[in-house]
Amino acid sequence: MDTSRSAALFERARRLIPGGVNSPVRAFRSVGGTPRFIRRGEGCRMTDADGNSYIDYIGSWGPLILGHCFAPVVEAVREALGHGSSFGAPTEREVELAELITRAVPSIEMVRLVNSGTEATMSALRLARGFTGRTLTVKFEGCYHGHVDSLLVKAGSGVATLGISGTAGVPEEFARTTIALPYNSVPALEAAFEKHGAQIAAVIVEPVVGNMGCVPPQPGFLEAMRELCTRHGALLIFDEVMTGFRLALGGAQQLYGIRPDLTTLGKIIGGGLPIAAYGGRADIMQHVAPAGNVYQAGTLSGNPCAVAAGIAVLRYLMDHPEIYSQIDAAAARICQAAPAGVTVQRVGSMFTFFFTDRPVRSWEDAATCNTERYAAFFHHLLERGVYFPPSQFEAAFVSAAHDADAIEETVQAIRSFSC
Repeated sequence: MDTSRSAALFERARRLIPGGVNSPVRAFRSVGGTPRFIRRGEGCRMTDADGNSYIDYIGSWGPLILGHCFAPVVEAVREALGHGSSFGAPTEREVELAELITRAVPSIEMVRLVNSGTEATMSALRLARGFTGRTLTVKFEGCYHGHVDSLLVKAGSGVATLGISGTAGVPEEFARTTIALPYNSVPALEAAFEKHGAQIAAVIVEPVVGNMGCVPPQPGFLEAMRELCTRHGALLIFDEVMTGFRLALGGAQQLYGIRPDLTTLGKIIGGGLPIAAYGGRADIMQHVAPAGNVYQAGTLSGNPCAVAAGIAVLRYLMDHPEIYSQIDAAAARICQAAPAGVTVQRVGSMFTFFFTDRPVRSWEDAATCNTERYAAFFHHLLERGVYFPPSQFEAAFVSAAHDADAIEETVQAIRSFSC
């Protein structure tokens, strides 16, 4: 596979961009080799700068549930752009997207649009502190909630991929406002509330983790979290930036039957364009300025093009609920082809091949993975035109554009891998 053009672009990029990339995991740091510079995507496939084609299981890290260049999304963006790229004033489409979100996710009674998942979680935490008058946040090891200072404590995603235990530039005072607990540990959560209950403003969690690989909640974990938050007056925040509209139309909270107080959304609600949101109970959201005194603002929040893309995606998902069973079945077919000695974990259309022989229920379990073997597996697939996440600690995604031929090609590539 010729990668000379990608290699040349990477050399140019490294002279101008830290690490040669604008987000760490793109650099192939943990798997080695040359990162592929993508020229275009269509359906379930991407083509790189050298003309190599790949079946894509990243999907822009989750947003592209309908595939690349999905015609209704492209047309919606083209039409919106024809009226102007941004106004710094309200538009009708913002209201329409808010209506679609609140219709699909019953726990969200009011919603505020922002520009990224990081901005959504940062704003939701500020709102939780403002609403409760408390300071502390509980999070879980291996969960990544964006690069918010206080949430980079024992984070997943690129932080885990690069092996960074902490991060420079985060004051110790910020880190001390966060209590990091093992994911799936009810006893640890109970102990934290017993010791700090009156000071805890919120518990934030990926209800299904995707940022240390796909790790589902154990039975009773989310239920205990909901009960403890209610008992102690803390807010429960579901970070559904990844799982929202991915695992079900109403997200993981629909799948598991848990109603959080606040929810953060992103990825799918923009159809591949930068947009996110946070929302929840109306009595909490009414504290956001200008209705209340918790300030949050953004020049490009509710950007017309991103909002138009999101409306097109959500409308399509609402009109075609059969997509969920289709993509779940496709993901199951891929997972059945896993090599021996690999732990496969899947929830709906997101999955991970963990190169360990033990179940992965927490970051401690995920850290036992053989990352060198995963790197060999990744490059084996890449050379055969299958693009999995270039990190053991990221989830893979199936889209509605993955047809039977693409799935079968993927299965054969996986089965040809030799340990």
